[in-house]
Amino acid sequence: MKRILINATQQEELRVAMVDGQKLYDLDIELPSREQRKSNIYKGTVTRVEPSLEAAFVNYGAERHGFLPLKEIVRSAFEGADADNGDKRSIKDLLKEGQELVVQVEREERGNKGAALTTFISLAGRYLVLMPNNPRASGVSRRIEGEERDEIREALSQIEIPPGMGVIVRTAGVGRSQEELQWDLDYLTTLWEAIQRASAEKSAPFLVHQESNVILRALRDHLRNDIGEIIVDDSSVFAQASEFMQHVMPHNLKKLKLYEDRVPLFNHYQVESQIESAFERMVYLPSGGVIVIDHTEALVSVDINSARATKGGDIEETALNTNLEAADEISRQLRLRDVGGLIVIDFIDMASGKNQREVENRLRDALRLDRARVQVGRISRFGLLEMSRQRLRPSLGESSQIVCPRCSGHGNIRGVESLALSVLRLMEEEAMKDKTGRVVAQLPVEITSFLLNEKRAMIADIENRHQVQLIVVPNPNLETPHFQVSRYRADDEEFKGKSSYELVTPEAPPAPLLGRQRAAFETPAVGAIVPAYPAPAPGPVPEHLPESVKDGFFVRLWRNMFAVGPETPTPPTKTAVKAEPRRSPRAQNGRSQTASSRGRGKSSRETSSREPAKSKPATSDSNANETQQHKPPETESKTQEAKPSSGSRRRSRGGARRRRKPQDGASSAQPSDKPDQQSDASGAGAGPADVVGNSHAQTRPEVVKARDDDNHKTPPASSPVQSDRTPQESSPPTSREPAERPQPPEKKVDA
Repeated sequence: MKRILINATQQEELRVAMVDGQKLYDLDIELPSREQRKSNIYKGTVTRVEPSLEAAFVNYGAERHGFLPLKEIVRSAFEGADADNGDKRSIKDLLKEGQELVVQVEREERGNKGAALTTFISLAGRYLVLMPNNPRASGVSRRIEGEERDEIREALSQIEIPPGMGVIVRTAGVGRSQEELQWDLDYLTTLWEAIQRASAEKSAPFLVHQESNVILRALRDHLRNDIGEIIVDDSSVFAQASEFMQHVMPHNLKKLKLYEDRVPLFNHYQVESQIESAFERMVYLPSGGVIVIDHTEALVSVDINSARATKGGDIEETALNTNLEAADEISRQLRLRDVGGLIVIDFIDMASGKNQREVENRLRDALRLDRARVQVGRISRFGLLEMSRQRLRPSLGESSQIVCPRCSGHGNIRGVESLALSVLRLMEEEAMKDKTGRVVAQLPVEITSFLLNEKRAMIADIENRHQVQLIVVPNPNLETPHFQVSRYRADDEEFKGKSSYELVTPEAPPAPLLGRQRAAFETPAVGAIVPAYPAPAPGPVPEHLPESVKDGFFVRLWRNMFAVGPETPTPPTKTAVKAEPRRSPRAQNGRSQTASSRGRGKSSRETSSREPAKSKPATSDSNANETQQHKPPETESKTQEAKPSSGSRRRSRGGARRRRKPQDGASSAQPSDKPDQQSDASGAGAGPADVVGNSHAQTRPEVVKARDDDNHKTPPASSPVQSDRTPQESSPPTSREPAERPQPPEKKVDA
């Protein structure tokens, strides 16, 4: 069962985990001490217009001004420009400094880059996304495929969309009625009207509307029909979620539960250890392989190592198995860490192009569960695969981690000897400058110990050659690779009457911890909007999983080949029975050749060549009649007897002679209490395999019941023989498996 687990026991961190059984497949962590600005709506002021960048910088209330490209500016915001020729003019003529705009944060601040803004506002609801100033954006989510797109377009044409607005149907809107979609649209329209009124009341900059927190976003975006439970471990958050679901989705309120056990919620479902793996650099695979994930300024590199993986008969098979496991785990780790941007995966080298395509397909199938837009390339001749993933929010590392104060994010530091020699060269360089009286170096203890012992003679030589005093001060507050070298003039009065140990600088203040102090956040002008009327009761909606929106090619091919239509198979005609005597001599010759040791291999090859034609089902009545004329049912049963042992052949010959006895076609039209044998006796090739492959669920219980009855019947040796096996069981039976021999109908049929 799939569950949504909400952990809110610690006020410094809110965590939402989506699990399938006990396997974590999605994670969202939000820090209340860190303001989330994405999807927030602000009223800002244009502070600078850059024609070279074709963009403007907007002050919306943050420390860094936001970046607003020209393509993200709605045409109605241009001063004195028409919508048709607005793009032909310079942005300096279209926007003026000091102009006020209503903008939405499209991408959070990251590093030295400010937030990316847009004037094309989008309001996300339960089933729809409203684009109030973009009428051309109406459509259906690209994740919805097949016939469901046509159904949604038809439902979308029935709702009343205000003029000048656009609507996009989300994946949660699949199968929803026109009333449910209209209710969601009315709620979003009311919210947009409140935003317009609030933005006109005050002057910029200020916060107009704030996006929901992580808990409400999880209920809005992740709650689908396949989610069985929503478990919350905090009473206040439980009340907040209950109030939201009461207004938006009251039919799902029964799934919401409060967790009150002493064992922590995430430990109870064994999720805590899986979350910790998302913070690690190395992820171990079940086969023994290792995935190494490194973040750089330009991209995220993923390296796959076989390590202790020994599964497989050769190196190619081992590489394939490890790469397949890594493809599944990489897609999962990208969701858990919320990695965005360019990603390069270094798979283990594989010589076979077929294996490379298999790994690519496995990765694409695993990425179908991802809500972000993903573009996947192909494995190059260097064994690298490039892909890009949409950055939905700050990654797990950016929101929960800080840069290492010792290595500054490099991941490694310089060695003691190398750093000590570098400091010695720097001290000599400072001593060579004019009017230098002394050079003071405050170093870590281990660097100082190396210089004062191993390089004591070198320090004395520098002092004698340049007539400069070199002072080396061990500072216990410093750690490699940090040090400080200062140059002072000879007439400097700072060092008069001071010893070297008194020159130690005090310890630097520690780096601020995440969540220690909560900043004073701005209150939005538009608060929570209550729907005007309650949500309509939903109808029966089928469960739609993201990975099964559309059947694959082989599934549709199997259904087209082996599905039984609504029409019943036509009864056998006398033409098929009349063709029987012409085929029986050749079948008799085939059995006589099989009895000898010389013709046994030939007969088996002939039998295997006939079996594919026998197991091919009929898809129409015309095909059934054609099959009856060219291949009687008796010939099928004879070809199946080509490979049994000599003892079984002698026992089956009596039955074979009796089967050729009727000539008027009455035996082929005899009734049978088994639906499988009745369809097989028609000669149309529609045997049990066709019934099993049927997409209609009404015929499945009958097939199972017929096979259960066959297991309790003991056919006599003199009864006619008919096949009751599926195409997967079309191999001839051996003498060791007498239970798989064809079974005849009851004796009353012969009478």
